[in-house]
Amino acid sequence: MVSVTSNVPEGVLVDSQDLHVWLASLSGNWSKAEFERLKQACDLALEIPQQDENGSGESRLKRAVSVADILAEMGLDWETLAATILYHVLPAGSEENPTPESQFGEGVGRMVNDLRRISSVTLVGSRPKRERGEAHIENLRRMMLSIAEDIRVVLVVLAERLHEMRLLKYQPVEIRRAVAHETELIYAPLANRLGIWQIKWELEDLSLRYLRPDEYRDIANRLGMRRADRESFISTVIGQLKARFSEAGIEAEVFGRPKHIYSIWRKMHRKGVGFDQIFDLRALRVLVDRVADCYAALGIVHGIWRHIPGEFDDYIATPKANLYRSIHTAVIGPEDKTLEVQIRTREMHEHAELGVAAHWRYKEPGKQDEEFDRRVMLMRNWLEVKDDPGGAEEFIETLKSDFEPQQIYVLTPQGRVMELPGGSTSVDFAYAIHSDVGDRCRGARVDGRIAPLTQPLRSGQSVEILTVKEGGPSRDWLSPHLGYIKTSKARNRIRHWFKHQDYAANLNSGRASLEREITRLGVSRPNLERATSRFNFKKTDDLLAAIGRGEVSPIQVAGMGSRPKDIAEREPEQIVRKRTRTVPAKAKGSGDVIVAGVEDLMTHMAGCCKPVPGDDIVGFITRGRGVTVHRGDCAAVKGLNEEERPRLIEVVWAERQAETTYPVDIRVLASDRKGLLRDISSILTNEEVDVLGVSTHSDRKTDRASMRFTVEIADMRQLSRLLDKMSQLPDVMEVRRQV
Repeated sequence: MVSVTSNVPEGVLVDSQDLHVWLASLSGNWSKAEFERLKQACDLALEIPQQDENGSGESRLKRAVSVADILAEMGLDWETLAATILYHVLPAGSEENPTPESQFGEGVGRMVNDLRRISSVTLVGSRPKRERGEAHIENLRRMMLSIAEDIRVVLVVLAERLHEMRLLKYQPVEIRRAVAHETELIYAPLANRLGIWQIKWELEDLSLRYLRPDEYRDIANRLGMRRADRESFISTVIGQLKARFSEAGIEAEVFGRPKHIYSIWRKMHRKGVGFDQIFDLRALRVLVDRVADCYAALGIVHGIWRHIPGEFDDYIATPKANLYRSIHTAVIGPEDKTLEVQIRTREMHEHAELGVAAHWRYKEPGKQDEEFDRRVMLMRNWLEVKDDPGGAEEFIETLKSDFEPQQIYVLTPQGRVMELPGGSTSVDFAYAIHSDVGDRCRGARVDGRIAPLTQPLRSGQSVEILTVKEGGPSRDWLSPHLGYIKTSKARNRIRHWFKHQDYAANLNSGRASLEREITRLGVSRPNLERATSRFNFKKTDDLLAAIGRGEVSPIQVAGMGSRPKDIAEREPEQIVRKRTRTVPAKAKGSGDVIVAGVEDLMTHMAGCCKPVPGDDIVGFITRGRGVTVHRGDCAAVKGLNEEERPRLIEVVWAERQAETTYPVDIRVLASDRKGLLRDISSILTNEEVDVLGVSTHSDRKTDRASMRFTVEIADMRQLSRLLDKMSQLPDVMEVRRQV
């Protein structure tokens, strides 16, 4: 294949003849119609005035064709080459030129747009620095991959970086080092993960050449051979080994490569050894079908060449922690040159290349990300089928939705890369930076332009949050249909802000709700310290604020009435959690009360205070009648003399109540009117509450009616609901439990 870079002298612009010579070398790669489409793209490029691209005398068109030539050598399709050329030469947003989509189709247009988006991402503030940490560098790699909506765009980006590295010698020293550093940490690892070894090796070697020129030259001189000569040596050795395997009847695939300079340098530094202790400068890999063939192949290798003592590892018998399996050995090969040989089955090879033991996983430490791995795997699968006629196009179509990233990577003005779920907005971005930034957010600049806060962000965009000195979030941000936020982190932070800001109002509301519930339920004031501990709050005000927010029901707290002092201060006795028979006064069925330390003891509800599930209760041991259950604030209990008080015993309501009802007295105070009793009776009927007794009294002087109902209820919640409905009747002034 003809290379434009080699055919056109440096500093000379590409003309029509040069371009058509290059095109002619590619004519056999595609159909006649596809070749014509590529030719149209090149003819269009020739019409655009050429300008010096980077100070080296290289025009935009020459750069475009040089990058396209690298992609052609990789076997990419005509759309990728056309998009590469058009992206470099067509001005973005030009009204004079037709859009790439209109002339060359959606695929070309999509790639041109992706390439423009990637080129608009400036990494000046985000140059990968080791001190920023591996997480930042990893996010830069992911950002570069996630910007591309088309798999092929990533390959164009890598080819463009390779071409830039080849011409890096024309740049000042500072730019050389910055670009080489960026290449070493971002672009070369991407090529490695995608399995594009040739680009990966060259990017790494060129990075080392400009970052550590002395060490690069030292290793190059020690190798003593050009890479082409080393590759020729490997080919000769492969031929010898294949012949011996064939004679032994072993079906094996043998391939190899000379270790590149960067890999040698890295291994020397990682192991802390000198150049003479690197035995895999030239390496072979042998793939066989069965484990038995691995050891047979090992015997042949050791039979041909002398084994180097201490350089043998059997990871088949003893796999690594990541389940990597292979046999590694080092020998003295032809011409007394060291040679590393790895032997494994094809199944082991697939696991090593694509599974958890993949080469790049342990060479590039960092957190594992299933989403990023998924996209990498899709790209590697496409690279395997791209040479299949029709297969690559079909694969691209089926993966349009699958390749869509689930995460986005956005830049702060300082160059920090933030990872967010797809669909995130500037508000999500603000809260990802810091809660305070999110609370004070009032607007955003996306790529330098004011953008709506509801606008979904895309990978590669630079976002600046506009804030006020004081203030908080809007309640509208919490409305799902308005689309302000996507992430749960932002939603939780906004809720937390409002919870904190409304604390005083919720505190007052909670205190008032509790007071109202205590009054109408007719219970004594509860021990708030005990209630605070029971509901796992740190202080009483937090409990009251929770009541105001509706997180804790005031009924639950109101029912925890004060207990007799001597009972409250007793050490808790062991409670036997066994159901005991309970006979409520004038009630149907049996209830569930647990008596401390006593089994199968008869209990009954006291008629004086009529306790209901939810009331704080205490037991009194009677003579011959078992245990009478009173409310904790019952006047009869408080009036016990010193001799009788030791007969008080710990009792609690069981967690699960039987279908039992309990008598309760309700007092209603209202303006006297016709139909009042009928309205109250209607409520009791609708609530399916049985009435045991009714007492009414009307005062003609004040025109007031006082009523007392004895009803049967199941628990405190039903009582509260009944009181609520009665209090909503016209002319009713007060409804509460009578004690």
